[in-house]
Parts: sequence; structure tokens; C-alpha cells
Amino acid sequence: MQQNDNARILVAGSGPAGLIAALGFAEAGFAVTLVGPEAATGDGRTTALMNPALKVLDRLGVLGGLRSQAAALKVMRIVDATRRLIRSPTVTFRANEIGEEQFGLNLPNRMLIPVLAEAVAGHAGIEWRKSMVETWRLDDDRAHAALADGSELSASLAVAADGRASPAREAAGIKASARPYNQSALVLNFSHRSDHGFVSTEFHTETGPFTQVPLPGRRSSLVWVAEPETVQELAALDDASLSARVEDKMQSMLGRVAVEPGRQIYPLSAASPGRFAQNRVALVGEAAHVFPPIGAQGLNLGIRDIDDLVGIASENRDDPGSRRSLAAYDTRRRPDIWARSGAVNLLNMSLLSDMLPAQLARSAGLNALGSFAPLRAFFMREGLRPGSGFRALAGGLRKQAGQ
Repeated sequence: MQQNDNARILVAGSGPAGLIAALGFAEAGFAVTLVGPEAATGDGRTTALMNPALKVLDRLGVLGGLRSQAAALKVMRIVDATRRLIRSPTVTFRANEIGEEQFGLNLPNRMLIPVLAEAVAGHAGIEWRKSMVETWRLDDDRAHAALADGSELSASLAVAADGRASPAREAAGIKASARPYNQSALVLNFSHRSDHGFVSTEFHTETGPFTQVPLPGRRSSLVWVAEPETVQELAALDDASLSARVEDKMQSMLGRVAVEPGRQIYPLSAASPGRFAQNRVALVGEAAHVFPPIGAQGLNLGIRDIDDLVGIASENRDDPGSRRSLAAYDTRRRPDIWARSGAVNLLNMSLLSDMLPAQLARSAGLNALGSFAPLRAFFMREGLRPGSGFRALAGGLRKQAGQ
């Protein structure tokens, strides 16, 4: 497909969302300039990508280089590990209940980012400027970026993949409401004596989720959310002491635990912009949504942002950053982003709340999921593909009506 340089796409940010956005637009035939430094490779975190996101990576030609370092997610459990008066039963979600072999894969970021970066660097349709945007100027017909290296770029559409503090979002005049949580996340990997069986378990505690996610072999990744002071104390423990704390928190379900080197701490917050596109700028990834690490939603939601944006831009090739194009993107993304971020923030707040009504509501919801298979299947389908739960429900009703 011949590129239209007048419809050039400028992607700001070279993290996973920016790299995927650059590849997505380039594969769709757009001329792309990616602006951002060489991606960091020392990130010890992992990213759980669900099947629809994996299909996007496969379409971009990068999934094959990641499979050997990834672990399948076949079962996901929620365990109420609080000590409150009202507790919920364990809820187990199995991929085979909805005809799937797996929900997705858990990928180490130190593998994901280099594979994406290599694909970007080798793509003929992408110019990677390894600098930073210093200032933005947004006209009616073009977005202009002045870079730290002294050069200036212009494009029909600027894709803001520049993180939760997004300078591009600010330049576009899009206000975001932000709220810090009195929580931090301790992130690390660990080995364990027993097989995980491709099961991910999210323990709900009074200070936030404690989430174990499988890695290849007898290893798992961990995201332990607690109050910032507690997280700092945990991170300061020696390996043996921290391993014992992790094993105890997991109720020894994987046997003896040994934490690996490389502990990271991240403060938690929530942020939501009033719009998702405006003035030649479209928001993707954390520029568009920030919420706690519950339910493996973060980058999956960001990849849906990118997929929708590329699709809408492809329908408006002459001017992908036009008001019509950006209005269509804002309309398309709003329900999905608001539903996902709202649900995650509500669940997180219900964990932190000592109020009895909040505990009752949370317990009733998890009870319903655990005991009513059609409802559980609906939520699993919706968790993978927005709208698929409703489509399956409508299909079942049509089938019953036909009978």
C-alpha cells in the first residue's frame, strides 16, 4: 500500500504501547515517525496479555518471538484472603468453560519490549527518532513537535503513548482527573516447589490484591499491593525472610518459595481524561487510562485503543487526525475504557473499605459469579472481548426461541 506522507502519524512514547502503535500504523500502510528513547530492557515486571491482544501481536508479526518465554493462563482464581466479617467464596474461572484453550499468556517485559523494539527498528515504514518531544504546537490541520535534538516534526495525527503524565495530552488541552491511592505495588518473580498448573491466583486483602501469575517452569510473577510503608518494609527484607512472607501470604499453595533478584516498587493511582482525542491528538495506553493492577486489564485495554485508532484512521486516510476521525475514536473508546477502569477502581475501593454495605455488595457479586455458571461465562467472555458476552447471550436466547 502506497504511503501518504501528508497523513503521517507521529507516535510519542517508546514503551510497549508506543511500539505497538507504531507497528500497527505502519502495517496499515501509514508513514510513521516514532519519537522516544531506546526502550529500557531492565523492567522485571510481566504483562498478562489476553487472547485478543495476542492476535494483534500475531498480526504484527511479533508473537512468534515471545511464545517460548511466556506461560499460558488457563485458570484464574479470586481468593478472599481478608479477615473481615463478610468474606466471599473462592471464584474459579476456567478458559475451557467458554471453549478457549487459554485466556492468554504472561510475558516478561524484558522479553516483550526488545522484541517489539527490534520489529520497529527493522520496519521500513517507521522512522524512529530516539529523542524526546520538548514542545507541541497543534494547528487546525497539523500537529507539530519540537524535539530535544533541535529538529521539528509534523503529522496529521499525534498518538499520545507518552504515559500517565502525557505532555501530548496536556498540549491538546485534555484535562485528566487523577487520584493517588494510599497503595504501592511490590513486583518480583519467584520460584516454587510445586507446579502452578497454569493457574493465576489473585488473593484479595484489606490493603489490595496479592496476585501470582504463572511463568515458564516452576516460576511465577508477583504483584503485591499494600500500603506504601508496608511495601517499603517488605522490599527491605532479606531473600529468605521475604520468601517466607510470600509463601505465607499464598497459604503455601505452591510449596516452598524462593524470591529472585530484582524487586521493584510502583505507587498506585487512578487517572481518567475527560476526552480521548482532541486537537490532532489521540490518547492510547496510560495516557488514556490509569488504574490499579487488578484483573490484567492495563496493556490489554491499551492494545484495544491502538486497534480501534488504526481502524478509524484507515477509514479516514486522507486526514486521520481530522475532527471527524478523532470524534469517532472518542466515541468508540469511551464505553470500554469507562467500564473497565470503573470496575477496577470500584473493586479496589471495595477491598479497602471497612463499610459493611461495600463488603456485602462485593461478597454478593463474587457469590453470584461462583455459583451461576452462565453469569461466570458472560464475565469471562466480556473480560476477553468487550461485547462478546452479550453476543453469546443473545445467540443463546435466539437458539432457545428457535427450539
